[in-house]
Formats: sequence, C-alpha cells, structure tokens
Amino acid sequence: MNDCDMKKSATVGGIMLIAGGLLGAAAALLYAPQSGSRTRRDIARYSRKVRWQATDIVDDFAGNVHGMVEAIGERAEDILDKGKDLAHEAKVELIKIIDDGQAKLEKQKARLAKIIG
Repeated sequence: MNDCDMKKSATVGGIMLIAGGLLGAAAALLYAPQSGSRTRRDIARYSRKVRWQATDIVDDFAGNVHGMVEAIGERAEDILDKGKDLAHEAKVELIKIIDDGQAKLEKQKARLAKIIG
C-alpha cells in the first residue's frame, strides 16, 4: 500500500471514528435521565463542538488536496520541460541528418556532372 492509500485509509478511519463517537454521544444524551431543556442545551453545545471538529477535518482535507495539486503541478511542469528538451534535441539531430544528406546529394550531383561532362 503506498503513502497516498495509507493516508486515505487513515483519514477515512479517523472520520469514521469521530462519526461513531458523535452518534454514541448523541444517543447517550437522548437517553440520559435529565430534563428536556437541559438535554436540548447539551445537544446544542455538542452540535457546536461537532461543527468545529468537522470544520477542522475539512480544513485538513483541503490542505492535503492543495498539497497534492501542487505536487502534481510541479511534476507536470518537470515532464513538460523534459519533453521540450527532447523535442529540441530531436530537432537538432534531424537538421544535422538533413544537412548530411544534402551534402551527400551535392557530392553525387558534382560526380554526375563530371561524368556527363
């Protein structure tokens, strides 16, 4: 398993753990022997806490995605630069081959001109 898969698994596992904890806590609040107003207040407090945790998770995820996008962009630039270098080298080699071929043709043309007179 590569690093990316391990990070995804860890992230999913963390989210599942938090979600399970949240559901368990919500069930405990609902079944606890206390007044309705206190339960509603506890649920409101708990929902704020969950919202903050969810915001943190989303921010972490966004940061990870941003990092991956930057890494992919850098890699794409490297590949493009290598492609440009290879294309330039191929162009230079092709021009050399054409020049060599033209020189040989000129040599043969001169030889034929001597033979024909």
